[in-house]
Amino acid sequence: MSATEYKRRTLARLALTIPALFAPLQIGAQGPASEAIEVVPGMPPVVDPHNLYSETASGHLSPNVAGALERVYVPNHSSNDVSVIDPQTMKVVDHYKVGLNPQHIVPSYDLRTLWVANNAERRESGSMTPIDPWTGKPGATIPVDDPYNVYFTPDGDSAIVVAEAHHRLDFRDPHTLALRDSLEVPQCTGINHADFSIDGRYAIFTCEFAGSIAKIDLVHRSVVGYLSLRKPLGPEALQQADKVATTRDPVTGEICSARKGMPQDVRISPDGKVFYVADMEADGVFVIDGDAFRRVGYIATGVGTHGLYPSRDGRSLYVANRGSHSVHGAPHGPGSIAVIDFASRAVVARWPIPGGGSPDMGNVDAAGNYLWLSGRYDNVVYRIDTRSGEVRSVAVGSEPHGLTVWPQPGRYSLGHTGNLR
Repeated sequence: MSATEYKRRTLARLALTIPALFAPLQIGAQGPASEAIEVVPGMPPVVDPHNLYSETASGHLSPNVAGALERVYVPNHSSNDVSVIDPQTMKVVDHYKVGLNPQHIVPSYDLRTLWVANNAERRESGSMTPIDPWTGKPGATIPVDDPYNVYFTPDGDSAIVVAEAHHRLDFRDPHTLALRDSLEVPQCTGINHADFSIDGRYAIFTCEFAGSIAKIDLVHRSVVGYLSLRKPLGPEALQQADKVATTRDPVTGEICSARKGMPQDVRISPDGKVFYVADMEADGVFVIDGDAFRRVGYIATGVGTHGLYPSRDGRSLYVANRGSHSVHGAPHGPGSIAVIDFASRAVVARWPIPGGGSPDMGNVDAAGNYLWLSGRYDNVVYRIDTRSGEVRSVAVGSEPHGLTVWPQPGRYSLGHTGNLR
């Protein structure tokens, strides 16, 4: 590593850690000192124990994103390219080829690079392509085995490349992507999305094709266990229980469908007490007590529940319902957006996609005014007004997936399409 590069990385790390060290002392910081969260070494402190998203509110842009272009970066899974949208004009202003089957565009821990995860769909030609947020242009693609998704350890020490086809998590250098270590997660078929505990000690990963979630101890880098997800049956289904394959949940005692779920995205609640897990088969969100590792609730949201995104004020969770239970669905399905109130855990709004659609993955813009989502089966990107639910769309490439909006507020990135804190 050159002296210049070493200096750049050191300054970037200081920009993350020094303001955070003093954040709890600032006027207006929430919660008494006795409520301070003890985090893992190297992780920036939690400023507000009641709202771990406090530093991702509108106006909290890091110095590390100063001058970055305002753009929406869209990975088109089937056309092997990226569409770049100017959110002001609602037009595609750039377009370039990347590796095979780009899945998600992931902000780096230090917020200085956007990584395109090209997993090559079970071929041995997976790769990751860096994008410079100040020019919007791609750099040289780096060979990486099966990068379906990418996360970062809460201390920023490692990138966690989710090698979905191998049922494995690869811990890599966050800058060079050189492999350091791997963790086998053998019972997690279709391992893909994740979120992290408030103290950074563990993560919950979804196992799409096993109908379960996995709890990963990040301190010891080990698998804690697995939890199967099944949708609770409603009153009408209970009346016909003798005609339906059912089972009783061993923890809650609820009568549930024996058909396994299809969990997708994960988000932790602002107070860090529970995780919300989107399930495309169950058409809703499971509420999970992460510490106890048990299901404590279920919220029906819409057909094909898929992506989860907190609002900038930390009060709401936007839920993208893809409109299909299939990995390869049809266009113009019954796609919609549901809005969950974090405090009550109730759906307070539902916004359909006019004419049908397939909202999938994305994020909220820096001001919190618009939710941007890919239209997976419709080859478009949706811009949803978070005040009215009004939907506009932009045509992009073939089968758009995990887009990211940039820049976003926050001190550091834990990965995915912008899981910032």
